[in-house]
Amino acid sequence: MRDIFNQELKQLGSDLETMARQVATAIERAAESLSNGDIIIAEQVIDADERINDLQRDIDDMCIMLLARQQPVAGDLRNVISALRMAQTLERQGDLARHIAAIARGRYPEPPVPEPVMGLILQMADAAVRAGADVARLIATHDLELAAQIQRGDSELDSLHRQSFQMILDPAHDLSRQQVVDAVLMGRFLERFGDHSTSVARRMAYLVSGGAPG
Repeated sequence: MRDIFNQELKQLGSDLETMARQVATAIERAAESLSNGDIIIAEQVIDADERINDLQRDIDDMCIMLLARQQPVAGDLRNVISALRMAQTLERQGDLARHIAAIARGRYPEPPVPEPVMGLILQMADAAVRAGADVARLIATHDLELAAQIQRGDSELDSLHRQSFQMILDPAHDLSRQQVVDAVLMGRFLERFGDHSTSVARRMAYLVSGGAPG
């Protein structure tokens, strides 16, 4: 019975790794669609989000099944609950990548906002891409130092987000109403992506160390 449970936990971890890789790819390609004005890539990101949603539902079902059938305790319970919470967070990150791609698609063939605002948004996108890749690596390795690095790195996105507000509100940039909306939304989506990366990192630290997830 224990062998079966261990196999199921291993499958759960594998599914979570797959989901994290798909989210990392989604934010990378969403950033690319913004940078290059590529409507095909934007549509691919939007379509691929359903696969991320499917994985989240599969992980959710597996966790509920394990909780009901195995009634895990201590470390095993922490493992299952952590997987459940991280999958939910990854699904939200996939949604954010889809939202960003939708803005790129909706404004094609023009960029959503002009320079220099677009340049700052792309800096945020680059930081989000790095965070997504780090989270995928963290879920595969359970590296506590990487978890700490992800949490420290979120301050970069927070700082860029604050700068974006200052730039958007500067009348010298003469943004249209739609451009203001797009800039605010993109900044918010990217900042939230970073927050969710931090959430996964804290949850992983909890899984590995047993301390409070924060």
